[in-house]
Amino acid sequence: MQVDVLNIEGKKTGRTVELPEAIFGIEPNDHVIYLAVKQYQGAQRQGTHKVKTRMEVKGSSKKLHKQKGTGGARKGNLRNPLYKGGGTIFGPKPHKYDIKLNQKVKTLAKMSALAYKAKENAITVLEDFTFEAPKTKNYVDLMKNLNLSDKKTVLVLGDTNNNVYLSSRNLEGAKVVKASDLNTYDIVNAETLILLESSVKVLESLLNK
Repeated sequence: MQVDVLNIEGKKTGRTVELPEAIFGIEPNDHVIYLAVKQYQGAQRQGTHKVKTRMEVKGSSKKLHKQKGTGGARKGNLRNPLYKGGGTIFGPKPHKYDIKLNQKVKTLAKMSALAYKAKENAITVLEDFTFEAPKTKNYVDLMKNLNLSDKKTVLVLGDTNNNVYLSSRNLEGAKVVKASDLNTYDIVNAETLILLESSVKVLESLLNK
């Protein structure tokens, strides 16, 4: 799949890059995408939810009245879950939401997400660049030149570039990641995927094994 390479001004450079069919041209697998997104979102959850049981709430442990002979129901103490201020029955307890996936499943999920973006023509290839200093305005101007100001984007770098990363950090809907750190959720969540030329080779080496 041939894609034109653009410069930071949004103009064609006259060069093209080949997006490997073995990655960008496969038949997407919806189920593995679902599993990968579920794993990512589950890992973001703290899982620290907790309520107090009848053993943990404050209150007297004295029995309210004798067991028999009152004509009423038997009662324990004020910490009983049936009373206001009592403990909670079957409340949430701290636990993790992590799920495990095989590496082959995660790789197939990334490839499937990339294939969807290729089918939707939602991939832009940009020549490698850098900013002299981290400035948000530089990144805003880049998005304007690419006509992507109003879209949710993910810019994929071939390697670490702090100036580009820091320039995008304050912008809503703009994310910059290294190709080695790209995950399925980032791809699916973006309206447009922006690949630097160097990142295409990195993705090919990581996914096409």
